[in-house]
Amino acid sequence: MPSHTPTYEEANRLLHEYNQNPRLLEHACSVEATMLYFARKMGEDEVKWRIIGLVHDLDSEKFQKQHCIKSGEILRNEDWPEDYIHAIQSHGWGTWCDVKPESTMEKILYTIDKVTWFVSYVTVKQPSKKLADVDTIIVMAKWNDPSFAPGRNREFMKRGVVMLGVSIEEMFTDVIAAMRPVADKVGL
Repeated sequence: MPSHTPTYEEANRLLHEYNQNPRLLEHACSVEATMLYFARKMGEDEVKWRIIGLVHDLDSEKFQKQHCIKSGEILRNEDWPEDYIHAIQSHGWGTWCDVKPESTMEKILYTIDKVTWFVSYVTVKQPSKKLADVDTIIVMAKWNDPSFAPGRNREFMKRGVVMLGVSIEEMFTDVIAAMRPVADKVGL
């Protein structure tokens, strides 16, 4: 079946069709903004990267036990291109599916999915609960504190930055900068 290039409006409609949880929608917005930031930084297709970031967790609310797998089914039924589907599924590599991130875009999505969560969590634990008051030094202090967010596996974030050949500090700096323009929209 031939595929078409999805539009942002189509992606946003699908996101809201399958997700109503405000936290999941805020996370989608954070990842979308971060993917847009990296697309601009690397001179890549901003619309494509943004769309992939927006719908990366398309199936997580309604199909938690089939996360990443069900997204593939949904998007194939919507006639989305396989490269979009592969990118979206690859962010669940090692936990939800065996689709490995291969391209730089996929490796960034894999990494920032967890890093945006970590930055958000650090932010809400600050007295002001504002991203404007968070910097890389604060996030690194929490990163190096094993008692902070012990249930979150730092190994996935480490694996991501190794795949990308960057430091965790550099990744935190970029993600903070990427999320600042949408801070109000995501409750930070």
